[in-house]
Amino acid sequence: MTAPPPFATVPGDEPLRVLLVGAGGMGRAWLRTIAADARVALAGVVDLDPAAARRALAEEPGTDAVPVGTSLGEVAARGGAQAVIDVTVPAAHLPVTLEALDLGLPVLGEKPLAADLAQATVLVKAAEDSGLLFMVSQNRRYDRRLWALKAQAARLGELGVLTQEFFRAPRFGGFRDAMDHPLILDMAVHNFDAARFVLDRDPVAVYCDEYNPPWSWYRGDASATAVFEMTGGVRFVYTGSWCADGLETSWNSRWRLGGARGSAIWDGEGEPEVEIAHGPAGPGPVAPPLPGAGTAGSLTEFVTALRTGRMPMGECHDNLLSLAMVYAAIASSATRARVQVADVLRAARAEAGIPAEVP
Repeated sequence: MTAPPPFATVPGDEPLRVLLVGAGGMGRAWLRTIAADARVALAGVVDLDPAAARRALAEEPGTDAVPVGTSLGEVAARGGAQAVIDVTVPAAHLPVTLEALDLGLPVLGEKPLAADLAQATVLVKAAEDSGLLFMVSQNRRYDRRLWALKAQAARLGELGVLTQEFFRAPRFGGFRDAMDHPLILDMAVHNFDAARFVLDRDPVAVYCDEYNPPWSWYRGDASATAVFEMTGGVRFVYTGSWCADGLETSWNSRWRLGGARGSAIWDGEGEPEVEIAHGPAGPGPVAPPLPGAGTAGSLTEFVTALRTGRMPMGECHDNLLSLAMVYAAIASSATRARVQVADVLRAARAEAGIPAEVP
């Protein structure tokens, strides 16, 4: 007998009616993604500035009658929403997601899962209690070349180590320049999550050293090196900087993956390369078809999950581990000690007032 899905599905053949919360730059990008997918229909747009929502809608033809407002509940009711796409700033992820779940609406949210790890554990518990799907869009997972690298990894036999090098020099200005942990907190979650995807491993422990070069234009630490122990004893080594002018890497990092039979490399932009030094090595499993690129892939996963009950990538329990890698790395850097990821999660749950899990 097939076990029931761990979240409520939304049966039906009509387009899923989605409510977009947040009409900034990413919100406008999501409007284009929604308009391009025939399996969804826009039920409304919520923003603290209704004029901004109307300006965003003006860029999309055929949206004149789409409800707009500042209240999630009111616009959801007017538009007959069946799900929420949360594209608000991180500080708003907690109240928006809690309100949506309380209204009985599943949520697809932009990363990060929440503004901090304690709030993230609150949202994961709320999703559990509601029986609804809460999924985080890690849109960089939906890259055909990353999937090709994962397929090549299957040819390498037992895996030993993955390294990522990330060196960029963006002059953002604004809040990133004033952050305490601009690289690890704002960017590395993409790299860490992609590493988990390719390795198919979860984090166990980390030693991390953050620092800020003297020429850095960031207030906080813009450079870091972290060594993660992953399940099965695999090591993931991340080193990077956001103040590295010259010979910049791809935003996807530069990768090297070593296994018992050989190695694979990827520059983050072209096709991955593999060399099998010790055979035999077959072609590896056939990779499933990519759901779509970027946000389109996230939306496909979300809709498919709600229609079929299939567990999607980015489901909140799984995504919590990617965010925990970030906070464990920060904790390690602060204490100059190796940190267990489980301890960081346990502390976050305690801070949130969530009872300890029963072994």
